Amino acid sequence: MAQHPIEIILLQQWASMMNVPIWITDATGDLVYFNEPTAELIGVSFEEAGEMPAADLSERFVLRDLDGSPLPELDRPLVIALQKQEPAQRLIRMRSDDGTWKVLADTAIPIVGEGNRHLGAMVLLWATDENHT
Repeated sequence: MAQHPIEIILLQQWASMMNVPIWITDATGDLVYFNEPTAELIGVSFEEAGEMPAADLSERFVLRDLDGSPLPELDRPLVIALQKQEPAQRLIRMRSDDGTWKVLADTAIPIVGEGNRHLGAMVLLWATDENHT
């Protein structure tokens, strides 16, 4: 496990106590942590998945637009937050680990530390009432 900046470590600690699905990446987009509510939503625990390179995330957690078409990488809220350092939000379809599709509100917020250091992004996921399989 890589050593992370203190802001990421503290954010991870905070997220572990929240009842909202939270996903945290470093500045390169590598998965650093997701909390238990996220695990319930995506069907796999962080202990099982572990930290993961950004390249592996899109294979394991497939995202689609609401119409089912592939979601271009540059349109993904996480990518926008990381590359443009701006918050972004959209509704997406995500395939959970068990193969079911869920419609989620995906909100990504850049993590900017002291001295304007770009540290990564935090994603908040909200399940919608829609059910797509």
